[in-house]
Amino acid sequence: MCPQSYNRSYTLSELLQKFKFIRNLDSNPETKIVSLLGTVDSRDAILTAEKTHFIHNDTIRRQSIHPPLMSINSYKNPKRECRFVRTGENEVAPVSDDELGLRDPCASEFSFVKGVIELNELTSNDNFHWALAVLREHIDENPTAKISIIWPATDVHIRRYDQQKLHIVKETPEMYENIVKPFIDEMSTFKKLEWVYKILYENTEEGRIIYKQYNELNKNDGFILLPDTRWDGETLESLYLVALMYRDDIKSIRDFRPHHKDWLIKINSLLKSVIPPCYNYAIRADELRIFIHYQPSYYHLHIHVVHIKHPGLSGGLHDGKAIQIDDAIENLDFLGPDGWKSTCITYTIGENHPLWSRGLKNEVQKQLKEANIKELPEIINSIQVPN
Repeated sequence: MCPQSYNRSYTLSELLQKFKFIRNLDSNPETKIVSLLGTVDSRDAILTAEKTHFIHNDTIRRQSIHPPLMSINSYKNPKRECRFVRTGENEVAPVSDDELGLRDPCASEFSFVKGVIELNELTSNDNFHWALAVLREHIDENPTAKISIIWPATDVHIRRYDQQKLHIVKETPEMYENIVKPFIDEMSTFKKLEWVYKILYENTEEGRIIYKQYNELNKNDGFILLPDTRWDGETLESLYLVALMYRDDIKSIRDFRPHHKDWLIKINSLLKSVIPPCYNYAIRADELRIFIHYQPSYYHLHIHVVHIKHPGLSGGLHDGKAIQIDDAIENLDFLGPDGWKSTCITYTIGENHPLWSRGLKNEVQKQLKEANIKELPEIINSIQVPN
């Protein structure tokens, strides 16, 4: 989930019509996502389109359309359509297949099996056959793509979506203290995080909230769980949720100390307990990948939750950026009283990230030099080919 800047005087459809293309920011053939830079009313805009997943299993797709809102403080949302029934104060049971009206996953006219309306066979070899196809589409049953627009888009947004070279950074405690922490302090002001506080305290995204836990006497245990804006909200195998914490004393994993261990264990267990019933138990606790980004896209503690089959989002799930919450907890037993502040953290970072030009680039070059590793290989001008 990321901050969105938009003008409420325009609908997304109107923004799309007014969009004037400037250049490609990025195109990922693996995730089937394309991001374009353009303008709307002479102000920068970012248009992103993502191919939706194929309809192949009606059970999975239908159960994830309208997850119910759960809460320990009786926070209710009448817009949500529940997909489970309560059997006790803290217990839930799944609705039966008959009640959900589930059917043969291949029987739907919009499934990729029955929905082929045009086929161009490419070739065949023994028992292998290849073809291009056009599938029947429907805005509710089988939409083609998910579209999002950021407008007006700031330089920060553009750098984040723009294609860039990535580097491996081994951040030492000294690099954190001298380079990273001052940047985090700059990015942790109320103005920079106002959109976060509006979600937490002003219910600006009330209609999207899946689970809410809040106690005014102990806000440290509170959080809001809602879908990441990059998830289509339907395909369970690409489920992507974000837990936004109420506590504001932790900006990043660097702030984790040994005394946070019990709290992290509690949050980890709670997430694994509340998410499965939200989706009628079509996903299990051991199918949830729970992790924290470093560097995160914003410096207010939030925890990412994805389905274990999630293909990844532009490196956001790759090793070196996503730190599993179980690892974050386990390491607190060995890092000493300063916790994660006292250790080296290795991660990936793009050249467009402000930290790269604010000191990380020089530190990486220094580390390579100290290890007697040349930054660039020598160019071989001629190669002798044996007779």
